Amino acid sequence: MDLEVSPALTIPAAELGWRFSRSSGPGGQHVNTSDSRVELFWNVERSLALSEGQRERLLARLGSRLVAGVLTVSASEQRSQLRNRESALAKLSGLVAAGLAPDAAKRRATKPTRGSVRRRLSAKGRRSETKKQRQRPSSE
Repeated sequence: MDLEVSPALTIPAAELGWRFSRSSGPGGQHVNTSDSRVELFWNVERSLALSEGQRERLLARLGSRLVAGVLTVSASEQRSQLRNRESALAKLSGLVAAGLAPDAAKRRATKPTRGSVRRRLSAKGRRSETKKQRQRPSSE
């Protein structure tokens, strides 16, 4: 089953690799005999589904998560292998989509309005007067 990350990108099932192992956590005696933990891996460097620009962007953004160009996600939250497979596919899809997302718009610095400056300074003055009233009278 191919993994659709976005309308523009679909990862073919042939490029996805699966590994199964025994999972810790809930499941009772059943967990000791079934391989419900799922690892899903995808080679970003060799993928034919990506354009050159997409590949460079993913390698730059997900570089800390890659081992020899391979992105790996694991899922062991559920008791069943099928649900863990679905969870791993969703995790991989989310990671790739986030890695390909455009950068957020840069924040433009703005100046405070004259009114907000005036209000801030008058509030500071009121606070200063309140604190002056609390002081002991000076004996001058």
